[in-house]
Amino acid sequence: MPGRLTSFAVGAVLVTALGAGLALYGTGSIGSNGLGPGEPCAGSLAAARRIAPLARGEVAAMQVLDRPRPAPALRFKDAQGAEATLADLKGGTLLVNLWATWCAPCKAEMPALDRLQAELGGPDFGVVAINVDTRNLDRPPAWMRENGIARLAYYADPGGRVLPAVQRDTGSTGLPTTLLIDAQGCEVGVMKGPAEWASEDGKRLIRALLGDAGKS
Repeated sequence: MPGRLTSFAVGAVLVTALGAGLALYGTGSIGSNGLGPGEPCAGSLAAARRIAPLARGEVAAMQVLDRPRPAPALRFKDAQGAEATLADLKGGTLLVNLWATWCAPCKAEMPALDRLQAELGGPDFGVVAINVDTRNLDRPPAWMRENGIARLAYYADPGGRVLPAVQRDTGSTGLPTTLLIDAQGCEVGVMKGPAEWASEDGKRLIRALLGDAGKS
């Protein structure tokens, strides 16, 4: 397992964090009405309906949107410090995760995100973990190295633009927050709080969004 935490320790932290997260964020679907055929993201309705029954177990807190919507226009930095956007990554399904070194639940779920990228990452899917620290900017990449987080590309938002944009988009008030974005660039789900993303429940949900639900 990546990182220096034992699997028992990570599991204990995640169980505690999940309980706190459910209390803080709540669960359920977002929105109540479907989309007309000419509306933005109408083509993503089928995908949202496909994954809705799979928001259970380790990913039960996933809030699948009844009305998929264009993903927020996020701007951040890549590992070289160059400007990057979600639009640059459009064309594949994305799991966009906001995390910070001062957020214990964020750090607890990072090994699972790293494993998810290792197992399912490729041209059709990627984990985009965006660090939102605005101080001590050398600390996040150092923490990733020290804890064996090797498969995730490093993205950061030292200017503090991403977190408020996602908060406005989702109504989330804490971290971690994760957006599930399909290949059309439409947001189909939001996770407010941590999850065991590399679990069978997590992989089943991602595969269903990719249209590959039949594989285990």
